[in-house]
Amino acid sequence: MIFRRFRRAVALGFALVRCAVHLGFLRCQGPLTLERRARWLQTAARGVLSGLKLRVELRGRPAAGGLVVSNHLSYLDILAIASVMPCFFVSKIEVGHWPFFGWAARMGGTIFVQRGNLASAVSVAGQIGARLESEKNIPVLLFPEGTSTDGSSVHRFHSRLVAPAVDLGVPITAAAVRYTMGDGTPERELCWYGDETFVRHMWKVLAAGEFVATVSFGPTRVYEDRRSAAEQTHAQVEGLRL
Repeated sequence: MIFRRFRRAVALGFALVRCAVHLGFLRCQGPLTLERRARWLQTAARGVLSGLKLRVELRGRPAAGGLVVSNHLSYLDILAIASVMPCFFVSKIEVGHWPFFGWAARMGGTIFVQRGNLASAVSVAGQIGARLESEKNIPVLLFPEGTSTDGSSVHRFHSRLVAPAVDLGVPITAAAVRYTMGDGTPERELCWYGDETFVRHMWKVLAAGEFVATVSFGPTRVYEDRRSAAEQTHAQVEGLRL
């Protein structure tokens, strides 16, 4: 376990350096448009996953635009989803202050929201709407549960940040993430929830045995109101998790 943790930590360090170098190379080629940022984040996510030895299995067809809503188990979800689909994430504002990952999120075009703050939610809804209109080929990824969970259930979806897609008549796609440990360890051991710190969880991930992230995509639909959109996509995500 100690050797595995050390090996992964070293590989992860090299992957992070490559991500930074790649971004510098892109800067030399011209302006970093939002689309180029999203595609850089996809490449970076694949590199980090390789360092962590986390394999991703894709089920269904990733969205080519619009809004994507998914359950949320850990920051690993971001890596897994970004690796199969360039997208712009909507994330809690605290992520922007994390070592390296916060920088990567900012460089990748992430939209940050302050949880529990109505003014922030209103502002972010406007930003999501603007992003959906300006970047039609890159989807926006939202975790409507509002927090990460232990995977025992999919929490109710909050509809406020789903509203921009509904108002614009933009399609919404349901997605789901599931983790499977090769040795049969319960999924919750890879979930990041409650009061566990980022550093402590990452330390545990570095020592984990073989595991796979399954990213599943459901149907894409246009909804008439935000509440039905939240309720129906929630049901779809639950089904994708089975």
